[in-house]
Amino acid sequence: MDLNKLYSSKRTGVDQTEDNNDPRSGYQKDYDRIIFSSAFRRLQNKTQVFPLPGSVFVHNRLTHSLEVSSVGRSLGSLVGKYIYDTFGDDLNKESKSFYRNHLKNVLSAACLCHDIGNPAFGHSGEDAMVSFFKKNKEELKSNFTDKEYSDLTNFEGNANSIRVLTQQLNGKPKGGLRLTYSTLSAIAKYPCESSAQNGSFTHRKKFGFLQSDKGTFEKIASETGMIRDTSVSDLSYFRHPFVWLVEAADDICYNIIDLEDAQRLRIIETTHCEKLLDNLIRCLGIEDILEFDKTLYTITDKNERISYLRAKSINSLIFKAFELYKIHFDDILKGKHNDALFELIAKDCDAVQEIVDFSYKHIYNDRSVVEIENAGYNVMYELLSHLVFPILKRKKEKSDKKALVLIPNQYLTKSESNYDKVMGIVDYLSGMTDIYATELYRKIKGIDIGMRN
Repeated sequence: MDLNKLYSSKRTGVDQTEDNNDPRSGYQKDYDRIIFSSAFRRLQNKTQVFPLPGSVFVHNRLTHSLEVSSVGRSLGSLVGKYIYDTFGDDLNKESKSFYRNHLKNVLSAACLCHDIGNPAFGHSGEDAMVSFFKKNKEELKSNFTDKEYSDLTNFEGNANSIRVLTQQLNGKPKGGLRLTYSTLSAIAKYPCESSAQNGSFTHRKKFGFLQSDKGTFEKIASETGMIRDTSVSDLSYFRHPFVWLVEAADDICYNIIDLEDAQRLRIIETTHCEKLLDNLIRCLGIEDILEFDKTLYTITDKNERISYLRAKSINSLIFKAFELYKIHFDDILKGKHNDALFELIAKDCDAVQEIVDFSYKHIYNDRSVVEIENAGYNVMYELLSHLVFPILKRKKEKSDKKALVLIPNQYLTKSESNYDKVMGIVDYLSGMTDIYATELYRKIKGIDIGMRN
């Protein structure tokens, strides 16, 4: 990849480049457009890990995304300066300005919207969609091409993010949020179509764009110098170099923050949480341990001690990820790298892997988490069943017509394509908050009956 061709200020839905009279860069505009969007605001009521805990504050998708954005900005500052200092002779004037001043804004914006395509109830919502289309294969498959059906039976929040950010809904502008191609390329963790998935390769572990958005993604790839993966006949690219940093920011945040949330909810004892984070900081060897011990000794409030350890852990992980990014930078540019930065950190530091293992066993399988996952799965599955079958029937019964009245106009299409019709339902359901999806489920099941407030 050519460092001078990895970025573009061009936007989806518009043909011209940025207005140079605006004091904000195009990448700063991306951040602003995302943070003021309805899709981003809805993340406030989408579960991160734990269900709404009452009086104890824990993270939701919105607060998680804001924190990931902060870490992404830090990584962008470090990597941008590294590229500017190390490869300055290979950069043109515009590229020098981009890496020195704007890469951090691209990563900050990309991190902000990295979860924007996740449906209500997170992974259990994804599982419900996948399961619905697989379990009803006999009735549904004949309505779609093989690749369209593959999209539905492999529904993926990452791929849906591209759709949410770029699609033109009824009554909305062309190009969706009209973000720069740079920001969009940085969130494409799995830059391939669903039929190209292969778990042996990081860039094809899942998929990154739906058939409806294939043309848009080809434009994203073209504008940002992505390398085509010619080892597979289906459309696939190697990851854009910025993706590794967005992924690292996400991995750093959720592995550390979920531990802090678990401590606040008393799922993990404070002393055990302290030990896990303290071991991580010492293992990574980034912090000045004498100064670290001196400061920690003065903090007596248990929650504040955890907050301090969390901050130092994240800082250490940022610098460790940066070190590894530099080491593997050549392979990353060539599309030959295949290991997530956080996974590489875990291989070098047993304390990191200890946190990963502990979280999987004691946090993600905690009863409160499993309960919300089961409930979320059932809610999303029932909503799909209530809306998908009616939209596919040509001769609609009265009950079917009534079901379709529930769908907002912006999600209905005039297209005769069954795929487009069903994707409108998927768009509606995947955009719901946990609370809205639950309320709609209770009403259509007759659990709650009455007028809307």
